[in-house]
Amino acid sequence: MTAADQVASVRYIVDDVQAAIDFYTTHLGFTLNFSAAPAFADVVRGPLRLLLSGPTSSGARATPDQAAGAGRNRIHLIVDDLDTEIARLRDADLSFHSDVVSGPGGRQILLADPAGNLIELFQPAHRPAS
Repeated sequence: MTAADQVASVRYIVDDVQAAIDFYTTHLGFTLNFSAAPAFADVVRGPLRLLLSGPTSSGARATPDQAAGAGRNRIHLIVDDLDTEIARLRDADLSFHSDVVSGPGGRQILLADPAGNLIELFQPAHRPAS
């Protein structure tokens, strides 16, 4: 794995660590770094280390009751071709939690992991060379 100062870590609280490992490694290009399932695992994609904390992990136990559900926060994954990714993930029987939204910066759609945590797939807008 990359040195700790070269990655950004995000913790997602999940109901089933193995299901989360399978989701991220099968569908979104993460690799498994470490597993102590069913309590904890971490998966890596580039400079992102995603900490998957199950109900018995110390990370999940530290979460206050009022913040226990998935929120509007999400990880943001850049893709080269959003339409191709959408088709690939739909072919894997995954469903999306939004329609494609377009703006001046690009196009995006929201997907959820098995625990309901959001993933934003984002295709940047083409910018002409200066």
